[in-house]
Amino acid sequence: MTGFFLCTRLTKALVLKSAAKKKVLVAALASLIGFTTAAQAQLLSLPDDPLASQSSSSAQGQSQNQVQQQGGLVDDTPRADWRSGTYGPIATPPRNPDMLPPFGYNLFTGGFRGAIGDGLNADYRIKPGDQVTVRAWGAFELDRTLPVDAQGNIFIPGSGPLNVEGQSSQQVDNSVRNAITSVYPDNVEVYTNLQGVQPVAIYVTGYVENPGRYAGTPDDSLLYFLDQAGGIDQDLGSYRQVRVMRDGQNIATVDLYDFLINGTIARPQFQDGDTIVVEERGPAIAVVGDVHRELRYELTSNTLSGAELVNLARLRSGVSHVLLRGDRPDGPIAQYFPLAVFSGQTIRSGDEVTFSADSRSETIVVQVEGSYYGPSRYALPRNARLSELLDAIAVPENLTAVESVSLRRESVRRQQEQALEDSLRRLETTYFGATSRTDEEAQIRLREAELIERFIERARELEPSGTLVVAQNGQISDIRLQDGDVVTIPEISDSVLISGEVLVPQAVVYRPGMSVIDYINGAGGFTVRANEDQILLVRQNGAVEHASSSPLRPGDEILVLPKVPTHNLQFASTIMQMLFQIAVTTRVVLDL
Repeated sequence: MTGFFLCTRLTKALVLKSAAKKKVLVAALASLIGFTTAAQAQLLSLPDDPLASQSSSSAQGQSQNQVQQQGGLVDDTPRADWRSGTYGPIATPPRNPDMLPPFGYNLFTGGFRGAIGDGLNADYRIKPGDQVTVRAWGAFELDRTLPVDAQGNIFIPGSGPLNVEGQSSQQVDNSVRNAITSVYPDNVEVYTNLQGVQPVAIYVTGYVENPGRYAGTPDDSLLYFLDQAGGIDQDLGSYRQVRVMRDGQNIATVDLYDFLINGTIARPQFQDGDTIVVEERGPAIAVVGDVHRELRYELTSNTLSGAELVNLARLRSGVSHVLLRGDRPDGPIAQYFPLAVFSGQTIRSGDEVTFSADSRSETIVVQVEGSYYGPSRYALPRNARLSELLDAIAVPENLTAVESVSLRRESVRRQQEQALEDSLRRLETTYFGATSRTDEEAQIRLREAELIERFIERARELEPSGTLVVAQNGQISDIRLQDGDVVTIPEISDSVLISGEVLVPQAVVYRPGMSVIDYINGAGGFTVRANEDQILLVRQNGAVEHASSSPLRPGDEILVLPKVPTHNLQFASTIMQMLFQIAVTTRVVLDL
């Protein structure tokens, strides 16, 4: 509501400031679209617009007859509640489902073709060519492997032929036992075992990568044969319409989504000469946004319910809203729903569904580091301020530099990173595109270009700190905290760090009365590359100041910047500015 009221106030200010211009504009718009001035002004005015109360009554009386002459009154009822979140700007066009990989695209990378089975399981049905081992002992002894002949029979010595075609292993055991005991009823024990099965050759065709004839066992999975054919064509093949044909008849239709989601799949027992047909891909939709993987989902019909899609797609945690875009007979649509409402919506072929974690948390998490007591993370209201947090944190007395509190913020880090990148690009544009008038100048520019190239390459590897200076002149700015902020409460330091272009970078004990130059001399003095006029002080609170205008304090870091090895003043000035920017944002002195 705050944004709405702010928008209202800004609109009122603009209306009051340019009332005369507004009347002219409204009249022009009205003439273009065929509405009267008063009617159009009523549409453009906000409910509490002072211009509307001053002019609508008189203008409405003057224009009523004209409106009626044009065929009726203008409906000024808002078409939608613009504050509901259902309507708003759409940043990108809908995604074409054909541009996304299909759901199940990685199904045939798991090695189904390497899973060689013997074709034996409790549900296997005996067919001609199989072999059955029969053992009997006691009053009648037999130990023989009996083949199943073309009529589906096995021949048992002493009992004769026995038809076992189409029986399971348990049924075969019962049939053989009954056949033997019918002749030898007393003191006979019988054991049977299915010894081996006949291989089959299956045709795999349709929208697969390598249609052909593939060998296997009758009980091999459909996935085994599809994998031998290279899997389903990801652009044209269907994962939801895979048919098994026998003698021109459809004996099974498999939806691989059931296997992908629930692990269930039809297991027809194959016969030699069966055909697996992968149909052409059906209607599809694109699912993008806050999902674990943006994919194309195939429909079994032209429509799908929102609840079914939620069951198919794997949503990330926190998804709260869904954007549905597509084409309808009366034109394109773009609708934005809460997730619960979306379950009742109808999705059609070609639609794009964008899942979004669009709920705004009223809580932020802020981390604390340094010298303090208590937890390191705090969950705070969105409008919490730094002073509220600091008032709630206990710190060791006489050990904490409370006046040097600093804060690191991700948004500041991104801004620093972007600013550094922009500066580097300007540097590239300025010097890599420059021309030379003489050979000598060309040689100089070549050396400068090599220097710049190395400098830019190293500069892009640096990571800005995102430090926000909140403590200055003994006061702490009471800023509003943001989610992910890191508040640093430093300990009181008795040391000074000397780094950059000095011979022996080191940390030494702070001694009152010593100057910056004294500390540098104590570190071995300047290197030959040092710029003795560019010395920076990095304070504990994150501030960076020039040593010539700032007193040294305990806990400071002395940074000595390098000289730019060139006689080109403009080039040297630009590089020096970059060095200073890098030192401020990354706390690093980049060597040239």
